[in-house]
Amino acid sequence: MTAAPPAGSDTTESGAGAPRRKAVGLLLGVSLFALLADLGTKQLALAELTGREPVSVLGGAVYFSLTRNSGAAWSIGSDHTWIFPIITFLVIGWIAWMALRLRSLPWAVSLGLVLGGALGNLLDRLFRAPGHFVGHVVDMISLFDPYGQVWPVFNLADSALVCGVVLAVFLELTGRQRDGSRLRDEKRDDAAPAEQRESA
Repeated sequence: MTAAPPAGSDTTESGAGAPRRKAVGLLLGVSLFALLADLGTKQLALAELTGREPVSVLGGAVYFSLTRNSGAAWSIGSDHTWIFPIITFLVIGWIAWMALRLRSLPWAVSLGLVLGGALGNLLDRLFRAPGHFVGHVVDMISLFDPYGQVWPVFNLADSALVCGVVLAVFLELTGRQRDGSRLRDEKRDDAAPAEQRESA
């Protein structure tokens, strides 16, 4: 005869897993939104900007200028396009590992933006011309110059990546951990026993 499990144990386990499921769900939702937005704007750019001169908006602060980039920003690494999909696969693996202990919603947004942006450009590398793993990324947004002379021409995937990384840096600087805890709270808990001993 086996002993019955303690009352409420199922509730405790499911309650402990709820923050992780919520955070992972948010991560996947944000990444899917970023990916679909990137794919949609790329298809729109290909349909509307192919064969056209750059389109100026906001008084020349922004130009829609269709380009295809084989490298990174400013065409860095354009002769080694194959390396970028490998880097992206490593990033995806790192995010999957991070998701194992993810409990923080802000971190879920950050990682979701990075994942969605990475996937958006990865699909270009894998499936666009001139071939698999060496495809050129579709870019269409240029700031203050129609041909990227002031700032590299970019796309929504790049924007998602940058926003995700900036948010991650902010979370690190403010002590917010991926498991939902904060460094300042942990330091306060560690210092409490020492203070109690001194007062005794």
